[in-house]
Amino acid sequence: MSINTDIFRLGFGLMRLPRNEDQSIDVEQTKKMVDLFIEAGGTYFDTAYAYGGSEEAIRQALVERYPRESYTLATKMIAFSGIDTEAEAKAEFEESLKRTGAGYFDYYLLHAIQRSNFMNYENWGLWEYVKELKEKGLIRHWGFSFHADPELLEELLQKHPEAEFVQLQINYADWENPGVSARQNYEICRKYGKPVVVMEPVKGGILADPIDAVKEVFDRENSGISYAGWALRYVAEKEGLLAVLSGMSSIAQVEDNLRTMKGFTKLTEHEKEVIREAQKALDSDKSIPCTGCHYCTKGCPMNIPIPEIFTVENRRKGSPEFRTKREYSIVTQGKGKASDCIQCGQCEGACPQHLPIISLLEKCREMEG
Repeated sequence: MSINTDIFRLGFGLMRLPRNEDQSIDVEQTKKMVDLFIEAGGTYFDTAYAYGGSEEAIRQALVERYPRESYTLATKMIAFSGIDTEAEAKAEFEESLKRTGAGYFDYYLLHAIQRSNFMNYENWGLWEYVKELKEKGLIRHWGFSFHADPELLEELLQKHPEAEFVQLQINYADWENPGVSARQNYEICRKYGKPVVVMEPVKGGILADPIDAVKEVFDRENSGISYAGWALRYVAEKEGLLAVLSGMSSIAQVEDNLRTMKGFTKLTEHEKEVIREAQKALDSDKSIPCTGCHYCTKGCPMNIPIPEIFTVENRRKGSPEFRTKREYSIVTQGKGKASDCIQCGQCEGACPQHLPIISLLEKCREMEG
């Protein structure tokens, strides 16, 4: 059975669902978000074993409330960051089935493959394992999400031609970013005829609330399109896509994304030039491009809240010193500080953005006083 790419192009990413004060997922708000998405024609939902609470939440918000054939559900297997054996990795599938109650998965992915972990997937026989799951009817299609260089991507597609699709980070900030290689990776998938699922089209929210120089570029257009809308349109017009995932955290975000994608039209030449101006404005920015995925923190021996520290560092420009130190003390309360880093490198090996986290944390020590 081939993959049907003729679907509503917006996919509902479940990594950043709304949270209650106790940090549990707000299931009631998630239900309303799911309802809006499905009413608009959306069908593709994307979660993962590693997205804390997400699989359980989507069982309550979607699986228990809608006919199984009315939506498609994707989830993922992780083989790093606390998963240390083949048995642990393979056990994730049964746990994901239990959490979601979905019965089967329409799309199943080997998760966040990069140079630091791809041999785990090879040595533990996980490529063969997902093929077995498909033969058993427990998954309909399988592929992998990828955060590495074009050379490795081509190597994997040559070695595992049965992979049916690839999930890539693509956005206008990273299209020519050598640390992400979005354009080159996309072109390789096109070369091998693999449908692409786009992740991080808004770069973890960074492009939904970009730096002032970028806002000025878009504001001059007076188009009524949100900053996130510009980012979504940039990726959604590309050929060979299965879905463009947006990690939505509120009803307002769902509504905004649906406004963009329901009436989706390709960019005009003028609009493409506007985005090129935005790209130039971004190139002059020196903020830390952390998306807050927290893969770096899961194995940190010093329990350092790296994304939160980077957020404070990014806000530091133009803020009074006392405010910066206060915010820094809040995010590090009861946790490790930047100065506690022992430079083990675990975080850099897990970072999908390939950030030089160790050296960045050294700079952040200045906020400690």
